[in-house]
Amino acid sequence: MDQAVKTEFRARVLVVDDEHAIAETLSAILAKSGFETAVAYDGREAVAKARSWRPDAIVSDVVMPLMDGIEAAIQILDFLPACKVVLLSGQAATSDLVKNAALKGHYFDVMAKPVHPTELLRELTGL
Repeated sequence: MDQAVKTEFRARVLVVDDEHAIAETLSAILAKSGFETAVAYDGREAVAKARSWRPDAIVSDVVMPLMDGIEAAIQILDFLPACKVVLLSGQAATSDLVKNAALKGHYFDVMAKPVHPTELLRELTGL
């Protein structure tokens, strides 16, 4: 008796936040909701990980040391143009970063931190 091999697609989400507890918590929530997840703790690490891991989406804090989340998103979109970007921030400085990105032709919406898990999952629906 042949059994069909079931292959289940699990969208890959790269979670990026310099606050380790936030990154790990978001990753756990997404994994529990059926996503395959990986974590990076700054923008540079996110770009490097995205090159090798090839996520379907990134969920990233905006204000981080070394490289902010917007610059990381721009660099990732250069080699993964279909990657969905969800930016999170709890800081006022974010609006200037978003405006500067828009001047360069990159448009991002930013969700306020702390984000409720159902809102985040809604943003990732359809991956």
